[in-house]
Amino acid sequence: MSEPSMTQANDPLVIAGREFQSRLLVGTGKYTDLEQTRAAVEASGAEIITVAVRRANLGQQPDEPGLLDYLDPAEYTILPNTAGCFTAEEAVRTCRLARELGGWDLVKLEVLGDERTLYPDLWETAKAAETLIAEGFQVMVYTMDDPIACRRFEEMGCAAVMPLAAPIGSGLGIQNKYNLALILEQANVPVLVDAGVGTASDVAVALEQGCDGVLLNTAIAEAAEPVRMATAMSQGVAAGRNAFLAGRMPKRLYASASSPLDGTFF
Repeated sequence: MSEPSMTQANDPLVIAGREFQSRLLVGTGKYTDLEQTRAAVEASGAEIITVAVRRANLGQQPDEPGLLDYLDPAEYTILPNTAGCFTAEEAVRTCRLARELGGWDLVKLEVLGDERTLYPDLWETAKAAETLIAEGFQVMVYTMDDPIACRRFEEMGCAAVMPLAAPIGSGLGIQNKYNLALILEQANVPVLVDAGVGTASDVAVALEQGCDGVLLNTAIAEAAEPVRMATAMSQGVAAGRNAFLAGRMPKRLYASASSPLDGTFF
């Protein structure tokens, strides 16, 4: 019997000094109800779940059903995000609210610059990151797939950089493997693909290339069977990570026989 492959247990994802066994991070928006959210998150195997503070009830409305009634914060790391913010001031205020609500200091920062593409505004993002880091937040930053921007965010002190694969919710998959390779080559903090993933093969490609993880939401929530897709995404992460660790064969222009011709009997 062959030896077991590398398992998640001895290959942790480390963000801001915290270890996680799953390299899949999932969002909690766009589901039909909170029960479906719970089922999909469980099926994904994710340990980090991102929550839009401006859209989800995290205690702001104590008389209404809340997300944390379905997803126990003792079992998951809650990653508040600043989805829907278009200025640094809005983003900083949102993170401060998250800290007041749950004591959360690990946050996902996104400051958008365009309503049609939902591309990040890098200038406003940098302003917000500078303030948040100074206030003791651990910032995981959503950014363009720009090697220079990612390097600058790392130098500022961000805990992780999260370049988009494609526009948020587009499902187009990784559109620029070259830029992603440059980002990975220079990074000294975790690199997680964020936005644009559509299916499990997109996840596998990101992990095969060397990304430390993937964050996604729409690809699961808008699938015909979200719970089944959540399972597929988890499997895509495992396959991609194992392929990266195994070290793929080199690409060749010409054929290379599986059974060498040297030493044949006739």
